[in-house]
Amino acid sequence: MPDKLTKKDIGYRVTELRKRKGLSQDDLAKKVHISRSSLTQIELGNRGVDVLELHKLSLQLGFSLDEFLSPDFDLNPDFVEEENALLEKKERISVPKLHVEKFINVLLYLLERCAGKPNVGETVLYKLLYFSDFNYYELYEEHLTGAQYRKLPFGPVPQKLDNLIQQMIEKKQLQRVKSVYRGFPQTRYLPLVKADLKVLKASEAEVMDRVIEQMSDWSASAISEYSHKDMPWLASKDGDIINYELAFYREAPFSVRNYGEEAEAP
Repeated sequence: MPDKLTKKDIGYRVTELRKRKGLSQDDLAKKVHISRSSLTQIELGNRGVDVLELHKLSLQLGFSLDEFLSPDFDLNPDFVEEENALLEKKERISVPKLHVEKFINVLLYLLERCAGKPNVGETVLYKLLYFSDFNYYELYEEHLTGAQYRKLPFGPVPQKLDNLIQQMIEKKQLQRVKSVYRGFPQTRYLPLVKADLKVLKASEAEVMDRVIEQMSDWSASAISEYSHKDMPWLASKDGDIINYELAFYREAPFSVRNYGEEAEAP
């Protein structure tokens, strides 16, 4: 492999060719028989590619090894219309769907575990939800609540939840409380019923427990600033919905998954 071609170069080329074929990371990983996290590390330039893997990638992505390894390899920016349509379709399919019952019980679980903590107002609660959702997705590659989060100035904020929270208040599952904390107005939610643990997997509760243990005592400003350094927030445009796939591009201390051993797998 030419010395001039770095892991970053290879990762970039694989990423661009994969996208232009309309393949998700999961699709391509399965086709070349490696883990999705290993492919993520390849695309990030953190993991090398052996000859056999490169051959498999060439078959799936349709490139010549000689041309691919050339310093002046042409990625051909002119997309084929069919490939564009397929990619757009896959992106629409990947949009998470809110699981209402799961979200209700995740919210109640977080509030119950944080009962008595005066710092857990709306801002802190939203960040606990965000890190629970994105940490779970990074670990298990499936959605916890399916809530969508938008990149806003104070960090990621869950969307379209006002009606759901209002319904929970009307059903006497929640109580909304307006207060002042350290001189600032604050909206808090108090759980009036317990979370139904039958709805939550042990793995889901474990992820939330870790988030609570790490962050539930932080101030609103501290947890907002921390969320601003998380790759999903950093890589998103202001006002846009944050793509869950960006969780696989995290680095320490945000990443909750150990990619080291998987990255070394053949």
